[in-house]
Amino acid sequence: MTEDLTILKDDMTAFIAGTGLKRFQGYVTDDVQSVMWDAEGNPDSWKNFVELAVSAGAPFITMNESILSRQDVDYLLDRLKRSSYASDEEMEDARWLRTYIGKSGFVQLGWPFQGIMFLFEASTEWYDRYQRLLDMAEDLGNITIDDGGQDDER
Repeated sequence: MTEDLTILKDDMTAFIAGTGLKRFQGYVTDDVQSVMWDAEGNPDSWKNFVELAVSAGAPFITMNESILSRQDVDYLLDRLKRSSYASDEEMEDARWLRTYIGKSGFVQLGWPFQGIMFLFEASTEWYDRYQRLLDMAEDLGNITIDDGGQDDER
């Protein structure tokens, strides 16, 4: 897969417009009941996904993309630096992400049907690595160290 999904997103936008569906700029979170599309290794399966939305009578398609910003990388590096548990390798991986600033690493399409959101997602390898590092950094930031119960001894 490519390292920048901008062309894919542009293709999706044009294809969706050609179907007559309206596009709603929004991200569908994990909090919403959803079904994930299985691309089965076909990079163009998103077209089948959109055509299914048309066939199902979906009133619109949601669309979201994530473009890596300098602030995203700086935030990640700061979170990792504040953690005494981040390894040098993880810090280097986070610095390496600067290569992808300004690039689109994630695209999500979705459409509603009978109270469920049907979703298609595409991401780059670097974006997946960014998400793993971000999740890890946030988890490490929430670790509290037990002080050995000194308050209990008093």
